[in-house]
Amino acid sequence: MFRMFVKTFINMKNSIIKKQLQILLAVLAIAIGLYPLLFLALGMHFDLLDSKSKEILASTFWNIAFYMHISFGGIALLIGWTGFMKNLRSRNIKVHRIIGKIYVISALLSAVAGIYIGFFSNGGLIASTGFISMGIIWFYTTGKAYLFIRVKNILAHEEMMLYSYAICFAGVTFRIWIPFLSFLFEDSDMVYKIVAWWCWIPNLYVAYILNRKKEKILELKILNKLQKI
Repeated sequence: MFRMFVKTFINMKNSIIKKQLQILLAVLAIAIGLYPLLFLALGMHFDLLDSKSKEILASTFWNIAFYMHISFGGIALLIGWTGFMKNLRSRNIKVHRIIGKIYVISALLSAVAGIYIGFFSNGGLIASTGFISMGIIWFYTTGKAYLFIRVKNILAHEEMMLYSYAICFAGVTFRIWIPFLSFLFEDSDMVYKIVAWWCWIPNLYVAYILNRKKEKILELKILNKLQKI
């Protein structure tokens, strides 16, 4: 009886912590997702532009790619987390599909634009390679997630969507790491060389762990069913 009580208490505690983390992630995603959209709507100035050369700022293609990246990236970040809400999927699958389509389109467009502006990143070749790699992986995982759901492979779709949004969430982790790294390093180029990789690789690793954990739980459920037969 005591063991049962302890186990129930631990499960409740873990559930509360999990919900609190989900709320925190959602708040961060909404806040950072709205950030570029509000700046665009209010016509405010982006501080990042101050670090760019006059040649880059005068480029029409760069400006189109930059604003495409931050606007569609903001939309993807803003709505993407809702795709992992089980209640929404079960209660209204049509809304889930609409949100999913908007996310996929926004993510693909932002990824392509991100790949282009990655060539002009602060921090030189190392930073550029990091941002370009992030854009390519974001495009790939998002595209694969869409293709998997088209053939009704739900498990693979969910796994790829988690990888995709982990990359998308780099919009949050980028802004978390920048002030911390700026405090450690005076050289802004060094900051960008690190953050170009560190803003998304740990996110992908967390997504990998969550996907493996989900696979193990599914395997255990299948084994339990087989044992009962």
